[in-house]
Amino acid sequence: MSPHFDYGLPSAVVAFKTMTLLLGGLITYFSYRASKRTGSPALRALAIGFGFVTVGALLAGVTDVFIDVPISLTLAIESGLTTLGFAVIVYSLYAQE
Repeated sequence: MSPHFDYGLPSAVVAFKTMTLLLGGLITYFSYRASKRTGSPALRALAIGFGFVTVGALLAGVTDVFIDVPISLTLAIESGLTTLGFAVIVYSLYAQE
């Protein structure tokens, strides 16, 4: 067996990334709508945080599938935006109304 055999993982990764984008997009959309309805800065920050996480997944998928860049760069992009997104989400949980 070749050490480079992928066991069908690329298609599974694409499927998981697609679900991440759909679910992350929905969370971002609904939290943004809630922030508009209530005027809550905490909900706005929550929407922004989930937006960063979702965009990170999108950019990682695009760079991995469509752009010939090292996988380490793809992982760095996704990890950086995920970290930033989670930092904003943590902030949103402590933001004063």
